[in-house]
Amino acid sequence: MSAERAVIVGASHAGAQLAAHLRREKWSGDIVLIGDEGTLPYQRPPLSKAYLAGTSTLEAMAIRGADFYDKQNIELVDGSVSSIDREARTVTFDTGVTQSYSKLALCTGARTRRLTTPGADLAGIHYLRTAADSASLRSAATPGTRVVVVGGGYIGLETAASLRASGLDVTVVEAAERVLERVTAPVVSQFFTRIHREAGVDIRTQALVEEFRGDSHVREVVLAGGDTLPADLVVIGVGIVPNTELAESAGITVENGIVIDDRACTNDPDIVAAGDCASYYVPRYSRRARLECVSAAIEHAKVAASTMTGGSATITALPWFWSDQYDLKLQIAGLGTGYDEVVIDGDPERDRDFTCYYLRSSQLIAADCINRPRDFMNSKKKIAEHSTIERAELIG
Repeated sequence: MSAERAVIVGASHAGAQLAAHLRREKWSGDIVLIGDEGTLPYQRPPLSKAYLAGTSTLEAMAIRGADFYDKQNIELVDGSVSSIDREARTVTFDTGVTQSYSKLALCTGARTRRLTTPGADLAGIHYLRTAADSASLRSAATPGTRVVVVGGGYIGLETAASLRASGLDVTVVEAAERVLERVTAPVVSQFFTRIHREAGVDIRTQALVEEFRGDSHVREVVLAGGDTLPADLVVIGVGIVPNTELAESAGITVENGIVIDDRACTNDPDIVAAGDCASYYVPRYSRRARLECVSAAIEHAKVAASTMTGGSATITALPWFWSDQYDLKLQIAGLGTGYDEVVIDGDPERDRDFTCYYLRSSQLIAADCINRPRDFMNSKKKIAEHSTIERAELIG
C-alpha cells in the first residue's frame, strides 16, 4: 500500500468525479471513495425524471462502471463516516473503524429538508433524494393514485410532470405566490403553470399545508383555511440541507455550506470540499453561493483534484442548470437574482419555446432558455463578457 492516501467522503457526483480526476492528475497513491448507499456512484437528476418514470435503470445512471474503479485502483467503501481527527489525519466510521488519509475530500452532498407538519410521519409520504427514494415512489405510484406534491420548485414540478405523464392524478401545492418564485421571473413561473395545467395538473399557490391526515397511511392533505385534498400519495420537495455536520464538528469553517476558496480548499490545507455541500465566492456575481447542480459538482471536483496534487487550477466556470418537464428542456445560464430588467424573446403565452433574459445595469447576468439550446450557449458567452448589451441583441 502507498504511504499517500486520498480519502473522499461521499460517493456523490462530485466524489466520483474527484476520484477520476485524481488519477488524471497523476495521483499515484491510494484513493478511497466512501459512500453509504451501497451502490456505484450515480447521476441524481434522472431520479425525478427518467428513473421515476421507469425509462432508465440504476445501471444506466452510473457515472462509471465498476470496471473503471477496478482499473484505476479506486477502492469503493460502503460506510458512514462519523468524525474527522485533523491532527491524526484519520476519519472514523460509525462502526468505530478508522481510516488514515494524507489528503481528505468532503463531498458529503445534501439531504432533503423534512417537514414537521402534523401527520408528516404517516405512511405514503415520500421524499426524493436517493435512488431508493425514487424506486419506492415509483412502486407506490400505481394507476389511479391521487398524488399531492408539496413544493413548486424544480424537483416538485419535475416529479409532477413524471407522475402525470404516467397517468396519475396530480396536485402541486406551493406556499409562495407562484411556482419557481425563488429562481425565476414571473413570466417563467406563469409559463410552467400553464404547461402543467394544460397537462392536467392542479396547481395551488399561496397554499400552506397545515396537516396530513390518515389512519396509518396518508389519506388527505389539509390546507390552511380548511380546504382538503384527497391523497393516496404525497411527495415533499421543499429544498435540501447541506450535510456539513461532519466538517463543522472537525472545526472546518461552515457558512451555508463548507466554505472553500477558489481552489476548493477549506481552512485546513489538507482538506478540500466539493459539490452541494460546498459554498464558494462567485466573482461574476460578487457573492458567495452554494450551488445545487451537477455543473458545480464537476467543476469543484476537477479543481479539488488539482489542489490535492499540488496544482493551481481555480474555479472559473459560470453556473448553469437544467430541468426537464414533459417535452420541455429548461436550460439556465448564470444566476438570475438581483436583476433589474427582463427581456423576453418568443411568446410564452402561446409557444413552447422562448428565452427569458435577466439584466442588471444593462449587463446580461442570466437566462432561462426553454427548448432553445442555441440561446443557452450564446447566453453563457455574453454573461461571461461583462459587457453592456442592447435589448435588440437579445431578440431573434
